[in-house]
Amino acid sequence: MNVVEPKGTVVVGLSGGVDSSVAALLLKRQGWKVVGLFMKNWEDDDNEEYCSSRQDLIDVMSVADTIGIDVEVVNFAKEYKERVFAEFLKEYQAGRTPNPDILCNSEIKFKAFLDHAMQLGADKIATGHYAGVREVAHPAGVGVEYQLLKAEDGTKDQSYFLHRLNQAQLSKTLFPLADWYKRDVRKLAVESGLHVAAKKDSTGICFIGERPFKDFLMRYLPPQKGEIRDLDSGKVLGEHDGMTYHTIGQRKGLHIGGLAGGQKANGEHDAWFVAKKDVASNILYVVQGHDHPALLSGQLEAQDLSWVAGRAPRPHWVYCAKTRYRQEDAPCEVERVDGESCLIDFAEPQWAVTPGQSVVLYESRVCLGGGVIR
Repeated sequence: MNVVEPKGTVVVGLSGGVDSSVAALLLKRQGWKVVGLFMKNWEDDDNEEYCSSRQDLIDVMSVADTIGIDVEVVNFAKEYKERVFAEFLKEYQAGRTPNPDILCNSEIKFKAFLDHAMQLGADKIATGHYAGVREVAHPAGVGVEYQLLKAEDGTKDQSYFLHRLNQAQLSKTLFPLADWYKRDVRKLAVESGLHVAAKKDSTGICFIGERPFKDFLMRYLPPQKGEIRDLDSGKVLGEHDGMTYHTIGQRKGLHIGGLAGGQKANGEHDAWFVAKKDVASNILYVVQGHDHPALLSGQLEAQDLSWVAGRAPRPHWVYCAKTRYRQEDAPCEVERVDGESCLIDFAEPQWAVTPGQSVVLYESRVCLGGGVIR
């Protein structure tokens, strides 16, 4: 019989889903001493129908019992509110559209969680993210460097959400699902008797679940009505409930769909899209037609930069970038980069580039980092 050599202690973030469950299972089979950790990051309304934390914890305990590992429950709600949610509201108030999942990863899952795991005596932490870590020789010839890689399963790759991780964080992190396809993860879960094998993937924002987003936001940022105007003509088309609730490229929820304007060959009118937000005047500007020039950007500037290697990419060099998750890699050139901001030119104009979202740079499978679009 093959004896697996002990590798040390790894604390695995367990969410109650199939990915983190299988990650824990794989690590145990590889010889790690696995400890599960369930993070509670939101508690303002965890008794409501949209908050699944109680069921998730039940699922975590069931999985841990099946695998044969211990679980600790830790409450990071205070840290979450201070480090993630406060910034989330601040960005929305400024008229931008933030991505809280990115901040949650860098501030909670790979900072508060990592610190806690190290206090427990862990050698490493692990999550069920679809991404990879690779150790390579440092280009300066001193020690090693850790690269953040895209996952083998391109349809599930989550490196976009992890691009703010640094060398210290990556040096302590394992991503067991780096080379796995989702279908095989579910298959292994079935074969191993994990009852979460068919559990639906979570698609909601990390702390609010899958509740109606506008209703949630209205609790914290009250409605402030203003005009909706046609960007081309300046004509007032309707009224919005608040700049906060709209984002660039948005089509649904404008309530001006029946208005005439650009007309298709079949006699139907083109849809309206949000193209600009004038926060100072509280005016929402819209255009008609998906391919309207106002929705296309050949260049963007990003700030609040974070580079995985701790150094900026080379200027005047061709890379690929994503301006939103699920987007195809877009060839681009870094026109300018310094400590404060970077300027990126795209080979082809990008649709609905949105302030507050993140642009993430790649060189082949390697995620270099990125910044917040301004």
